[in-house]
Amino acid sequence: MDDQYTAARNTPVDLKELTEAAFFFAGLPEETLEKLVNHVVMRNHPANQVILLENDWGGSVYFILDGWVKIRTYNQDGKEVTLNILGRGEVFGEMAAMDEVPRSTDVITLTPTKISSIPAQDFLKIVNTEPAAGVRLAQLMAKRLRQVNRRLRLREADSVSRVVDTLLFLAEGQGKLVEEGGIEIPNLPHRELSSLSGLARETVTRVLTKLEKKGLIQREHHILGIPDVSALEKILN
Repeated sequence: MDDQYTAARNTPVDLKELTEAAFFFAGLPEETLEKLVNHVVMRNHPANQVILLENDWGGSVYFILDGWVKIRTYNQDGKEVTLNILGRGEVFGEMAAMDEVPRSTDVITLTPTKISSIPAQDFLKIVNTEPAAGVRLAQLMAKRLRQVNRRLRLREADSVSRVVDTLLFLAEGQGKLVEEGGIEIPNLPHRELSSLSGLARETVTRVLTKLEKKGLIQREHHILGIPDVSALEKILN
């Protein structure tokens, strides 16, 4: 079921690339990694490609080596809700594998994305036999819980604070450091930022324009730059 929605191109497995990009694998015994590599599949996906659909059964666990995906569901009115944006180094599909239940969300690429996957049983074997892997999985869960708590606290804040928090949330999780000391994140469509922040798209557009005029963000094609993260954080204080 996992693969019927993907129209991706398989690529050779590069063990070094896998361990450098996927935090989960870093530091695991070489013997374990060499056995695992025979079960790893790497694929390049185009933007706007469905990787998983809600209610699929979890046959694999996925690791993002490059690019961005969104985690999506729908509310009771049938409106799309973006729950999270994940990028390089992140894992998804692990909950269905561990609980042996159907997927609870959709996963769709936002940019051209390179993803590796391993069978769920191999993932569970590593978690159960390698203490370091279990610790990393716990750290991932803790990080996501902190992010959710932070966003919930700001649900009653003003629109500027909510947009700023969304940008900082993305920068904290997947921001790319640049030579000038700033951070770059993908310049996501305003509908995605709207869903993440819980604001109307028009409101998000107005706030981004205001932030850009103040020099707090810089937008160019597919990149949104934050030249000074601390200056943006002051808005929340």
